[in-house]
Amino acid sequence: MATRTLLSQAARRLEGKVAMTTGGAGGIGESTARLFSKHGAKVIIADRADIHDDLGKSVCKDLGPETATFINCDHGKLDIMVNNAATVDPIKPNILGNNKADFERVVSVNLTGVFLGTKHAARPIIPSQRGSIINVGSVSSSVGGVATHAYTSSKHAVVGLSRNVAAELGQYGIRVNCLSPYFILLPLTKEFFNVVRNGEVGVYSNLDKVTLQKEDVAEATFFLGSDGSKYISGQNLAVDGGFTTINPAFGSGMGKILTRNWIQTGKFLANGANRSNRRVF
Repeated sequence: MATRTLLSQAARRLEGKVAMTTGGAGGIGESTARLFSKHGAKVIIADRADIHDDLGKSVCKDLGPETATFINCDHGKLDIMVNNAATVDPIKPNILGNNKADFERVVSVNLTGVFLGTKHAARPIIPSQRGSIINVGSVSSSVGGVATHAYTSSKHAVVGLSRNVAAELGQYGIRVNCLSPYFILLPLTKEFFNVVRNGEVGVYSNLDKVTLQKEDVAEATFFLGSDGSKYISGQNLAVDGGFTTINPAFGSGMGKILTRNWIQTGKFLANGANRSNRRVF
């Protein structure tokens, strides 16, 4: 049964719309394509033919030929564009060990690719005088020390590009936003960050007992693509459980100390508080 039949006609919030996602053969892109299809959109999946051709065709076959098409990165009508494709470089924390070729390769895919996707998506969207372009960024676009220099630089630039294009295309009723997710355990990220040790994933999360899944990012992408966000543009929506905005010390004891002393004495950081922890503020 094709995915789009799982919701009633009334529940399909993207009925009649055409959506395209790059990097749609797997991971976040695939989950987004499936969710868009379920909500009635006709989906165009674009990915690298040399790596993901079979995967892309498999996803389209599963969704049904009437609702999904796989192309090897031209479209007519278009309502929603999701620039999701990205790549990484070898982890070399010391900038002296980084090389120009790796940096340029990452920027070429992660930034120039988004620029080209946005440019060519704008052409068919503009005549409709409404639409949504969503560029997938990363938490590394907001904080340092999360990823490599090349990857971080490219994702910072994606946020700037998104805001600049939003300023231009608003006159056509087109919304442009950036979506920046936190770490998701996928084959690429697992190898890139080397976070699995002794069978456990050593990734900090501010939300206890909650792990970000690719489907969660797809839901956020769906929100930015739907009329539910019809007056949201030029934003960088972080899907990170508070990672980029919350002091991690609150997740490692300080919050409990503050809460305990607030209750016991009615004073913030009263005498019973651990003074050594004050330096985190």
